[in-house]
Amino acid sequence: MSEQLSLRSAGVIVTRHWWVVRRANPWTPLVEGLFEPFLYLMSVGVGIGTLIGHRGETFADGYSYASFVAPALLATSAMNTAANQTIWGIWYRLKFGKFYDSLVTTPLTTTDIAVGEAWAATLRGGVAGICFLGVITILGMVHSLWAVAALGAVMLIAFSFASAGLAVATMMRELHHNQYVQLFMLPMFLFSATFYPLSIYPVVLRDIVTVLPLYQSTVLLRGLTLGQVGGTQLIAVGYLAVMGGGALWLSTRRLGRLLTR
Repeated sequence: MSEQLSLRSAGVIVTRHWWVVRRANPWTPLVEGLFEPFLYLMSVGVGIGTLIGHRGETFADGYSYASFVAPALLATSAMNTAANQTIWGIWYRLKFGKFYDSLVTTPLTTTDIAVGEAWAATLRGGVAGICFLGVITILGMVHSLWAVAALGAVMLIAFSFASAGLAVATMMRELHHNQYVQLFMLPMFLFSATFYPLSIYPVVLRDIVTVLPLYQSTVLLRGLTLGQVGGTQLIAVGYLAVMGGGALWLSTRRLGRLLTR
């Protein structure tokens, strides 16, 4: 019963955020999640893929190079939308909006706030990712019925990065600290087997790349969209679930300290 009440309380945060988005510009989440990955898909996946020719098809078991790149960009879309929603939105509300200072005077707890924020960002990242999944399906870059499971996988990826972003937001003290976030996010995007397979890396670097959360997300979605489903996808699901749950637990503790001191 208490869990149901906690989820209902967290739903207040979700309802508030979606009401604000609808009042401001309801198309913003879709544009954020579709525009940038679509440009990468057209310029790199399709454009450079044409220059690579048949050699690029070896990356995706005979499918086009664009089909290899598309699921990685799908994972990136869910990651960026969800993480940015929590990192920047929550940091602003903590430092300037004082939004949470008023919430803690109500029956809402810091757990309700953390779960609600993660839930709202997960929905936003999930919607953006699912729309992009629809785009690559229409373009013929999905080659397996396993892609139906990618709907849930996108939500899991969004949850993991939303929770991680929430934890990061509670640790940022100044605006310029966003440079450290980008210092991690951008290389992770470029080197998580987004545009070329893991096999091209030296053995030492492969071990580093495989522990990156975006790489695990890419492995999960690439396997589902290309029909290459196996143990690596189960490992990726476990990795992302543990990452999301752990980050949400840490975020709850951090928010409790920040809002009750």
